[in-house]
Amino acid sequence: MSSNPTKKAPWRSLKKRRKAFDTDMRAMFAADKRRSERYSVKIPGLLFDYSKNRINEEVMGDLFALARSCKMEKWREQMFKGAHINGTEDRPVLHTACRAPKGSKIKADGENVMPFVHEVLGRMKKFSDAVRSGEWKGHTDKPLTHIVNIGIGGSDLGPYMVCEALKAYTPEDIHMHFVSNVDGTHLAETLKKIDAESTLFIIASKTFTTQETMVNANAAKAWLVKKLGTDAVSKHFCALSVNVDAVKAFGISEFNIFPFKDWVGGRYSLWSAIGLSICMAVGYENFEKLLAGGHAADKHFREAPLEQNIPVIMALLGIWYRNFWDADAVAVLPYDQYLHRFPAFLQQLDMESNGKNVDRDGNIIKDYKTGPVLFGEPGTNGQHAFYQLIHQGTDFIPCDFIGFKKPQNPIGNQHTLLLTNMAAQAQALMQGRTLAEAGGKVARSFSGNRPSNILLFDILDPYSLGFLIALYEHKVFTQGILWNINSFDQFGVELGKELAGNIEKGKTEGMDSSTSALLNYMKS
Repeated sequence: MSSNPTKKAPWRSLKKRRKAFDTDMRAMFAADKRRSERYSVKIPGLLFDYSKNRINEEVMGDLFALARSCKMEKWREQMFKGAHINGTEDRPVLHTACRAPKGSKIKADGENVMPFVHEVLGRMKKFSDAVRSGEWKGHTDKPLTHIVNIGIGGSDLGPYMVCEALKAYTPEDIHMHFVSNVDGTHLAETLKKIDAESTLFIIASKTFTTQETMVNANAAKAWLVKKLGTDAVSKHFCALSVNVDAVKAFGISEFNIFPFKDWVGGRYSLWSAIGLSICMAVGYENFEKLLAGGHAADKHFREAPLEQNIPVIMALLGIWYRNFWDADAVAVLPYDQYLHRFPAFLQQLDMESNGKNVDRDGNIIKDYKTGPVLFGEPGTNGQHAFYQLIHQGTDFIPCDFIGFKKPQNPIGNQHTLLLTNMAAQAQALMQGRTLAEAGGKVARSFSGNRPSNILLFDILDPYSLGFLIALYEHKVFTQGILWNINSFDQFGVELGKELAGNIEKGKTEGMDSSTSALLNYMKS
């Protein structure tokens, strides 16, 4: 049987339903007073309301049938059991093991990985507790209160996002900094804010060869050595890497090396040793709660029936809009300022995973689209920026609204205003404003019928954040299975790196005239 989703019977049925779908959401809500109840999933601490979508029972039935015809449930089990579902790199995908509880048994290539996972977690706890308590001191016997994480991609976006999201759990005497860009300004501006005697640098690089990370790491080391001398490196640096020899050659002691396995992809790595900066910021106990939230989402994804499975439903709605309504983008709109880096984190998770035009069988994909563009900004800031395009633009953009019932910082009625704005925006997108309601003024009318989901949690805490992140991981995984692509490699980003390396070494063979002229202009 073909693995091309367009050859499946449910796909063909969905094409027919799309052509015949002429009822807008306002009318569907008017006709069905129980629509919100019918298209919602409630679990402890979370309401997922997907009633404001261009769907009916027949569409959802076909979408669930499509998931089953693509053997999504079988692929899901293979992932959790450590099968080599990352085919192009021939390895398992087991970031879920990083958040599985002690005593679990999860095998990769015949070996139970859980003793390794929890041995590393134990070392992370011991070291982060020592730094946070002041037991581990710097070269001049001062506590280390400035923590600088140097990484890029998943080694930056994940931990940075989580540390910002959980800032309410970070004590005032701990100051977190994240450096990723090879642009020297990023490091230089960070160094202005810190004191060498009270700074710990975390170098996050699996191979300890990532160009941007190592350039910044060596510059930070030179800065520290100039201030405190070479002997200070072992007290002020630690590494998250598998390349022990390279880390030791850098001057970092073996005690300060925290490894992780190649079955943890970069954009899924905040659950692993890469999460050490999170431990430093919020404490190991809160990091454990983050892991517990992620594991709870794993259980929901693995055990809930597809019809009540939140990440599966999110994924199927995305397929419906991307492939049958030609939606080229999706907006993720967190109504919580602490989540201001969440859309940026999701951009890598989603677009690096599913931005593929080659299927798992090695064929160029020609007859359907894969991953959309993802963007977002916290509400209500986004309302005063790009919501105009979402409401009245010529393309339609499905939206995810994310909110929390309880505020971290209650000030007057501001949290009520925040949540009412979120609810109002979703309502406005759905119902629009008719020409008559706009007083006959065309410019003031808009069609509505713009889809959105609402994820409403009780409160933004480590557990709910872990649950939220894992929901999106599983959404991305599900869509990759349905599109018949490998969501766990990223060969598309490598060519630019190779060419940059060649140019840096002076290799100009085959260079086009534009690039050659650009380089000459730079030199001049």
